[in-house]
Amino acid sequence: MELEYENQAVAKYFNNFKLMKRQIGKDLTRNTKKRCDQLEAAANFSIYLSTGLGKPHALGGDLKGCYGISISRSIRLIVKPVVENTDPTSLKKCDAVIIRGGVDYHGQKYEWLIP
Repeated sequence: MELEYENQAVAKYFNNFKLMKRQIGKDLTRNTKKRCDQLEAAANFSIYLSTGLGKPHALGGDLKGCYGISISRSIRLIVKPVVENTDPTSLKKCDAVIIRGGVDYHGQKYEWLIP
């Protein structure tokens, strides 16, 4: 699957894991890279969801249409499938996702860590 990025700031970190490591630390960077590699290895988003890697789950509210993928206990990689809707048929055809960043969305507000 192809990885795209929400904007240049996000792309800057995901194209330079050394920079990301300085921003969020070694462990979170390693886990983030692992999830990105797993996403890239999947032929489509439906296949990635079926693996259960990172416990992907659909999000609501301001992040409706996006999925959270676990990086750590409270940090999630936020991705948006490049499809018109998220029904199972569309997700089988989805061969690209937009990475929005890494966030801790537990609690009262979002804390974006990347970027």
